[in-house]
Amino acid sequence: MHPLPNSGLASRRDILKWVTAAVAPIGYSLSSAQTPLKHNPFSLGVASGSPKHNSVVLWTRLMSDASTGNPQFANADVTVKWEVADDEGFRVNRREGQVVALAALAHSVHLELDGLQSDRWYFYRFQYGDAQSATGRTRTLPHPEAVVQKLRVAYASCQRWEHGYFSAYHHMCQENLDLVLFLGDYIYEYVGAVNSVRLPTGGWVRSLADYRERYALYRSEKSLQAMHAQCPWLITWDDHEVSNDYAGLERGQSGNISFNFAAQRAQAYQAFYEHMPLRASALTQSIQGLAQGAELRIYGQVAFGKLANIYLLDDRQYRDRQVCNRADGYGSGFVNPDQCEDWFNPKRSLLGAQQSVWLDQAFAKAQTDARTWNVVAQQTIFGRRDFRVGEGLTLWNDGWDGYSAARQQMTQSMQSNALKNPVLIGGDVHENWVGHVLADAYKDNSAKVGVEFCGAGITARSAGNAKLPARLAENPHFIFADSERKGYGVVEFTAKQIQTELRVVDDVRQPDTKIETLAKFEVEAGVPQVHRKA
Repeated sequence: MHPLPNSGLASRRDILKWVTAAVAPIGYSLSSAQTPLKHNPFSLGVASGSPKHNSVVLWTRLMSDASTGNPQFANADVTVKWEVADDEGFRVNRREGQVVALAALAHSVHLELDGLQSDRWYFYRFQYGDAQSATGRTRTLPHPEAVVQKLRVAYASCQRWEHGYFSAYHHMCQENLDLVLFLGDYIYEYVGAVNSVRLPTGGWVRSLADYRERYALYRSEKSLQAMHAQCPWLITWDDHEVSNDYAGLERGQSGNISFNFAAQRAQAYQAFYEHMPLRASALTQSIQGLAQGAELRIYGQVAFGKLANIYLLDDRQYRDRQVCNRADGYGSGFVNPDQCEDWFNPKRSLLGAQQSVWLDQAFAKAQTDARTWNVVAQQTIFGRRDFRVGEGLTLWNDGWDGYSAARQQMTQSMQSNALKNPVLIGGDVHENWVGHVLADAYKDNSAKVGVEFCGAGITARSAGNAKLPARLAENPHFIFADSERKGYGVVEFTAKQIQTELRVVDDVRQPDTKIETLAKFEVEAGVPQVHRKA
């Protein structure tokens, strides 16, 4: 068995070493379970993500059972067998190998499988001793220059355990998707909620052990496991993976704030990495670097043939602190911009300098790539959302409204780079909003430069619909909103148009509930105008 670093935390070099070992043949000499297991170590299921045209990341995490399992399992690295094939029976073009699940990373596996054919579906599974995981299904993307007829994705966010069951994923499994875009708030750090449907285990989430326990709880939901096993996910985070409304290295406003927030954030980031199908390259300065404020780089761009670019953003890790808060100044609030001197400060950033430059360069490159659609998948609502009826504005300072200059810089980048058919997709606000991206968010008659779909979330609650008609009237760039129903969106892209369906469940309080289509929308290529069709 290979020793761990003295710190007990795996470095990026160690992780890359195990990724290299992952493609070794079965004869590779590593220790594994030799006696029959009395529990299923794959109780959290399997997942895939970070797809490319020739590669994908396969994930699982082995759970130990101190009372009935391998007595050395909890503190030892373990060797896991993997299998990949073209068919579910693992008979056609079967490949196999071994990968090490490091104890320092909670026995998570991030198998970066390379050398795959483009635009292909694969089946995969893991084995430890006599225990075998569920079978997962994943795919590679089409070659960036390939002509593609269709792309079908779902977008989801905001799944709070105590607010209901994740039953929407049961229905999502039937949607015949190519990809899932998960846009933040995969877990919530809270200890409970008023009128909880069910309570999370443990208390406030503060430590690495707490975050690991909370992810394991969420991952135990069978409908979520089933959807992870259906297709690859592109995943970003928002705030609750760490703490409500935090900004960069500044704490937010939540009962889980610890004395050393930088250390808490580092532990939260490590737990996020451990439980998501991310590449080792996301750890730009190793696990240890997170404690010094180093990034976990989750933003990036993928191409789905010549049909679409997808830009996955991170608007939480690099942002400046929210402005014009009351009381201690942390967290978020509702603000009158006329009474906030820094509201339009061009130096304030939501994405951070490096990510902003990267995105502008990616938009510039899109001119020569000439893909039909440019999808910006990010955490929150993009368009202006005024909460005041009548004269004046009341805006929320945690979303893009609170970083108005940064939003203007992005829309200007879209225009200066002649970005084709921008589609903004977001989450965070626990409500469905559909509308248009304006060249100037503060001028209702400004030119439309793109369209926006912001999702309601899987379970997280929001206010009712009583005030929505007035709010829509104050924000005419939006054509639809709903504050009550929970679920996900499905977007189908073709060369001529996109069609979006808002899919909502009847009752998140029930583990088995029906689903329906709340509304349908259509956007023609070349025309930044969204039309409601049903």
